[in-house]
Amino acid sequence: MTIRTHIRSLLLGTLVTLSLAGFMIHVRVHFIAENPSFILPLIAGIISIIVIPTLFWFKKTLAYGYVLNGFLCIIGTVTMAHFAIARWFAPTSPPDILLKSMLIDILIVWGKFFVGKALFELETFGYDADRPKIGLTYRYPNMGWWLIHLAAVSLIYSLGNLLWS
Repeated sequence: MTIRTHIRSLLLGTLVTLSLAGFMIHVRVHFIAENPSFILPLIAGIISIIVIPTLFWFKKTLAYGYVLNGFLCIIGTVTMAHFAIARWFAPTSPPDILLKSMLIDILIVWGKFFVGKALFELETFGYDADRPKIGLTYRYPNMGWWLIHLAAVSLIYSLGNLLWS
């Protein structure tokens, strides 16, 4: 086994493990019997556990896995933040924000994003330790591109929630 195969296997294992953890949290929190719309987190969890690692496995579908993983992260972040805000409790203290909010779940989904980003970049750009990091930060596949999309999806989601409430 080469170092490349070993690192790739570790990253794919981490991606599946984080996805499985998020799926288990969703199953515990979102009972489909309570609200039929809770089937969406279930479907997103299944996609994260099966489809995304499969897409990352093959060189031809690597970019699709990267984009799908990133957009599931953005959608998860926005919807979990809305879920937390809609069910906000008072009074709130800093420990409550850290330990009783959806912040932990959002951090898990961003951990999954960064593992997918590392896997994508290592497979796309190689494993050369001396290779310089180049490119415009706001262009695909750099982090600025994802931050622009996070802001855009957040804005559109917020406007939709305000206009259709």
